[in-house]
Amino acid sequence: MATRQLQAIYPSRPSRDGDGVRIQRVAPPGQFGILDPFLMLDEIASDDASDYIGGFPEHPHRGFETVTLMLEGRMRHRDHLGNEGVIEAGGVQWMSAARGILHSEMPEQSEGRLHGFQLWLNLPARNKMDDPQYREYQAHDIPNWQPEPGVNGRVIAGAVKGVQGPVQGVATHPLAIDLHISGTVQARIPVSASATVLVYVYEGGVSLPAAGGERVVERGELARLQGGDEIVLKGGGEKSRALVLAAEPLGEPIAHYGPFVMNTAEEIEQAIQDYRSGALTA
Repeated sequence: MATRQLQAIYPSRPSRDGDGVRIQRVAPPGQFGILDPFLMLDEIASDDASDYIGGFPEHPHRGFETVTLMLEGRMRHRDHLGNEGVIEAGGVQWMSAARGILHSEMPEQSEGRLHGFQLWLNLPARNKMDDPQYREYQAHDIPNWQPEPGVNGRVIAGAVKGVQGPVQGVATHPLAIDLHISGTVQARIPVSASATVLVYVYEGGVSLPAAGGERVVERGELARLQGGDEIVLKGGGEKSRALVLAAEPLGEPIAHYGPFVMNTAEEIEQAIQDYRSGALTA
């Protein structure tokens, strides 16, 4: 197998979203879609309730999927379709907004630590006006992949060496693993040679193959890897944790405005009109 090499590193940046929620956001400035089919990754991590208590009141989406992973704390999802549930530590919510959804995500706590992620994953043009879908999984629904001592991966989507995550049947064939490495052990993960491959480090650091040797990717950095059909990550110390993401690129034009991701400016205008008229969720 050929090993993927580090291509670029994107730092997360402090931002706010929803009702003043403090987040770290990874989205290459001015290049929405450069991580095709991934669009954006947000991390919430705070012990201070004032950083997250406002939550994300009801808002619309069209044209893409959101993936929410909770590590600590609790968030309640509600949408106009009648779906409602609490995402707890270790749980995952996979929502395809498709032609339109109105939903809210509010903290189910007024104190304590809240730590989680939301990933935006693009939909192919042919699926952007499909019916919306909502799937929710608790921690016990996510299988563990343990190839060797010191390596544990929670497989959320796709499959790795016979361990299949609960999320299947997504158009871009994503692989999503919450990877934990103890010490300086290596983890080897096979991936599609044609996929976009990303690694986001949220604790410690990991070493990745790079031109001229290895490069350490630190907490809060997103790495993009190129070439090859295998990822090799080495833990950087006592404990390293990262999200490993892979999916097939769409190669389609992207038009983006706020909560809408379509293929043309005209489709964005239609989404705005549909939201204002109520047709987005009709």
